[in-house]
Amino acid sequence: MDEYIERYGAERVWVAAVLLLAGGIALAAFLFPQRVYVDFIWQYYWGPVVADAHGWGCIAWDGGEQVHCNDASADAGPTASPGYTAVSYAGYIPTLILFAIGILFAIRRLDIDRYRAGFFALFPFMLFGGALRTVEDANVAAYRETGELAIQLPWSGFIISPLIYFTVALIALFAVVGSVWLDRNDSVSGYEYPLFGVGAAVLATTVGWLGYLAATTEYVSFYPSISAIVLTAATVSTALVWLGIQRFAPELNRGTGTMGIVVIWAHAIDGFANQLMLDWSHVWGLGYSPKHPVNDAIVTVTGSILPASVTEVTGAAWPFALLKLAAPVFIIWIFNEEIFEENPRFAILMMITVVAVGLGPGTRDMLRATFGV
Repeated sequence: MDEYIERYGAERVWVAAVLLLAGGIALAAFLFPQRVYVDFIWQYYWGPVVADAHGWGCIAWDGGEQVHCNDASADAGPTASPGYTAVSYAGYIPTLILFAIGILFAIRRLDIDRYRAGFFALFPFMLFGGALRTVEDANVAAYRETGELAIQLPWSGFIISPLIYFTVALIALFAVVGSVWLDRNDSVSGYEYPLFGVGAAVLATTVGWLGYLAATTEYVSFYPSISAIVLTAATVSTALVWLGIQRFAPELNRGTGTMGIVVIWAHAIDGFANQLMLDWSHVWGLGYSPKHPVNDAIVTVTGSILPASVTEVTGAAWPFALLKLAAPVFIIWIFNEEIFEENPRFAILMMITVVAVGLGPGTRDMLRATFGV
């Protein structure tokens, strides 16, 4: 492999690997549709997406049709459920690595030197990912209400995990390329300004669409107090944590600088959105249960340790909010000055990933509750 990279270049080897893998899988699916497509691709990758799009817990392949397991015939083929399996992880993780390498190559080609400006300019895209996923939640609500998907498959599949990560990343990448082009042609004073503008525009459009659905349909509601509580709690707690770092351990944020504020705030949004909905969703007449194993485990453990008389007052999910405040402090401590000096491109990409991992699910949970879907 090193010989091929040295001879042809890393980028050409990457392109060849992607084309060979994609072409090989497509050819195998065409030659062996049952064995490769139905029993492998559909069962572990596309079937779970279709089930998630309809809000089904189980979907079956029945004579070339995709139906709810309750409606499947006795001799139906394989079944699938929303979520991930060991087999799907085995495919998604290498794909994600290949995708990340491709993004690194693209950033290197663009020769961007002000990485920190790009980090802040990409902030709206991190919010956009969670908002876009909420559109799919509204799509499921539409199906339950009307029996029809407002956004039909396969298009709705691109706003469902894990495909939504690639969708948002590609939109952001196109925005970066366009913004850098404007900067190089002296059309703007810095690429970060149009990049932030594009992110803000797609975010506003997405949230605006949810607002439109809330105003015109029965299956989407509007509870603005939920977002107000989450945003206030996250902002105040982030300020307190940041002031504590500045006062007692300023060396922690010498590498990340003010980016650390965004990291803490992103995970605080996730923590408080989950705590509010897991413990107090009944206040708004909403039913909410843990969607992540960590949430479920923390609620279970807290409920088993503390008596019911206490959890009735404090709730059982508050340790998750504390964890989501402590974890980012540990992260910004790891990303010290040395990491940013040795490889700033890689460090910023990892920081963006860290923020997206917290802010994407957190924004989705907050907006999902705000719009009652």
